[in-house]
Amino acid sequence: MAVTTSEKAPEFDLEVNHGERVRLSDFRGRSNVLLVFHPFAFTPVCEEEARDLQENLESFTNAQTEIVFVSCDSAPARQAWKEEIGAEFTFASDFWSHGAAAKAYGVFNDENGAPHRGTFLIDKDGTVIWSLVKWSDERRTEMVPESLETLA
Repeated sequence: MAVTTSEKAPEFDLEVNHGERVRLSDFRGRSNVLLVFHPFAFTPVCEEEARDLQENLESFTNAQTEIVFVSCDSAPARQAWKEEIGAEFTFASDFWSHGAAAKAYGVFNDENGAPHRGTFLIDKDGTVIWSLVKWSDERRTEMVPESLETLA
């Protein structure tokens, strides 16, 4: 079962690039986090979602919210894809141990070894204040939660 609103968000520790890591505790007290799990890099629907996030980056910045975009692809693949699409937010890898963060958030798909589409808005204190999970491989219709406006 996925983490739900008002629950404490599980800690995550994900590789970004060449030993650089991102952890939920890095943001505690200073920034909200939009944690976005998606199945695979270099796929059309996931790219569309990444581009939507990039188009709304200013709204997230204004709401003191950083985006962490996560799949089980390797860190080098994530960074190559990030560069290819010109994204300016964090692309993180849940490659090893395989899917640990997705499992902690309850969105790991054992059938294909990748996350379901799960989005969690986490406040500065580490509490989930909004979430959206798509159990089938369909695009999220709402990438910018309305509750983001209350964070500004």
